[in-house]
Amino acid sequence: MKFLFSLFFSSYAVLVMSTHMAFSEQTAFDLDAGEQIFSQNCVSCHAGGNNLVNPAKTLNLTDLHDNNKDSVEAIIYQVTNGASGMPVFSGRLAEEDIVNVANFVFNKAKTNSW
Repeated sequence: MKFLFSLFFSSYAVLVMSTHMAFSEQTAFDLDAGEQIFSQNCVSCHAGGNNLVNPAKTLNLTDLHDNNKDSVEAIIYQVTNGASGMPVFSGRLAEEDIVNVANFVFNKAKTNSW
């Protein structure tokens, strides 16, 4: 019985660790690369976290929350698909670049460091 329990527990631990590692790999991002992408593609409208097209939709956390963009997933969607004056970037940026810039934006908003 101890052997079966050990076997079951070991298998479960391997499964949990494998799932966690796969999730971690999918959510990996590079804030420095995100900053570079932001500087090259976004700063013309969003310098300092502002919004030159629509001043009510800045990149500070309060405005992101008010506009339902206060998560990395929501920012990824916005960058990928554009809307409300923002261009679509899915044809210009690689998926990895979009993930990096979204994490950069969300990090700056969370830390209020624009």
